[in-house]
Amino acid sequence: MKIKSREQYGAVILELKGNVMGGPEAQEFQTLLHSLIDENKKNIVVDLANVKFMNSTGLGMLISGFTTVKNGGGSFKLANATEKINSLLVITKLITIFEHFNSVDEAVKSFT
Repeated sequence: MKIKSREQYGAVILELKGNVMGGPEAQEFQTLLHSLIDENKKNIVVDLANVKFMNSTGLGMLISGFTTVKNGGGSFKLANATEKINSLLVITKLITIFEHFNSVDEAVKSFT
């Protein structure tokens, strides 16, 4: 998994690419979130458009990220979940926890 970050209209977009399966990348993701919160960048959108596969550890990474950002006083939203990822969120009932949007633009606009 690769993580690219960019800023757009006061939000930080984290683009995940490849397979989200936890491991060392999960720690990298957490470290990145902590540093964003320390910089007072608390509007986070995770773009899942380029995620091919996600296992339970990858889901755990998202849950952990959500908790980290919430505890830091921020908002953590998902965008562009593929059909596979979306059905995974539905099956696990995480769809009720995460705010999710069809596009990054919709997610960013929801912060205002």
